[in-house]
Amino acid sequence: MNDTAIDYTAVFQALPGAVALLTPELVYADANREFLRVSGRKREQLIGRHVFEVFPDNPNGGAASGMRNLEASLHRVLATGEREAMALQRYDVESSERPGEWDERYWSPVNAPVYGPDGSVVLLVHRVEEVTELILARGRRGTGGDGARVGSRGRVLEAELYTRARELQELNERLRLAHAREREVALALQEAMLPAGRQVGHHRAAVRYRPAVGALNVCGDWYDLVDLVGGNRIGVSVGDVVGHGLEAAGVMGQLRSALSAASRVAAGPAEALNVLGRYAHVVDGAESATAVTTFIDFDHHTITYSSAGHPPPVLVHTDGRVEFLDRATDPPLDARPTPLPRPQARTAYDSGATLALYTDGLVERRREDIYTGLARLADALARHREADPESLADAVLLELLPPGGATDDTALVIVRL
Repeated sequence: MNDTAIDYTAVFQALPGAVALLTPELVYADANREFLRVSGRKREQLIGRHVFEVFPDNPNGGAASGMRNLEASLHRVLATGEREAMALQRYDVESSERPGEWDERYWSPVNAPVYGPDGSVVLLVHRVEEVTELILARGRRGTGGDGARVGSRGRVLEAELYTRARELQELNERLRLAHAREREVALALQEAMLPAGRQVGHHRAAVRYRPAVGALNVCGDWYDLVDLVGGNRIGVSVGDVVGHGLEAAGVMGQLRSALSAASRVAAGPAEALNVLGRYAHVVDGAESATAVTTFIDFDHHTITYSSAGHPPPVLVHTDGRVEFLDRATDPPLDARPTPLPRPQARTAYDSGATLALYTDGLVERRREDIYTGLARLADALARHREADPESLADAVLLELLPPGGATDDTALVIVRL
């Protein structure tokens, strides 16, 4: 192949399938020739208009539910960033030649995301295959009409498969509703177990928890702030449990409570994580959980820390210098058959510095190196370091989380030192 640039506009128009591009607002951005043909619309009738303005629901109701199902699918793809193949849909289309008359049509759609440089969904690829002829041929055959002469037995069997696909979609919808109910209960449990935003002693701290978009990957993240015995000290921790839903919320609550209790009596954060690791060994679902804990001594202006496989806390000094607390990192909890003493490190700070602890949902993105996310976090914290903790936490979440929400839950703690 020579080095001549490929004309992707020509390729798009020549695609054998019917394909349209939608904006996140569900407005047509482009459509190929095959899409215009099967939809019976001209290009000027589509581009710049909302998909359901061009193809509204059949006001006569009946069995057509395609518009509602398509709208739900498009919003799921926007929220989760995952490709979704839909089962057979009846989506009636108003005749372009006879306004007010609706043609019974059957479609098999697939919706897929297109990502922008920041990892957010900037376009939706909407591909449709029309199968109206197959479905109507099956119907005529079933009623004993002249459809018995239409097509081969193979086409009738194919139509049967499309019908079974419709039934499968209804089952999937019931499963989604069940996931949604579990998600609501898990989030309520999560909210009850996590401490609300608070001041620890007279020190200012802000806490945030943002659940993942959709029914999965929620309730595994946690945070904790505790007053420590002896001196002007507090302990700040975050952690992440592998899993989602009620099971993850239950494990999260057990680990958080255990570390909170251990921190109050441990000589340092490494000892607290040692105790937590032994406890995690007997908790089902705690395998590969991560945690990081910091002991802040406000009298001596030091932070002592230890990490069990967790992303490093970020210390932003008053001059804007950013320090990742990564000199005491060890494998996740319960990663070793026989627990070993964990490492511990200490760093100093000046009054007015800022400490941030977080979970990986804040910095990890698909197809992106983790260090890119860490650099993005460091930049946001440094630029907004003079803001109060509440405003700083909001600014960080606004800049780092995708516009439609993240696919993993996120915890964030900001402490002004």
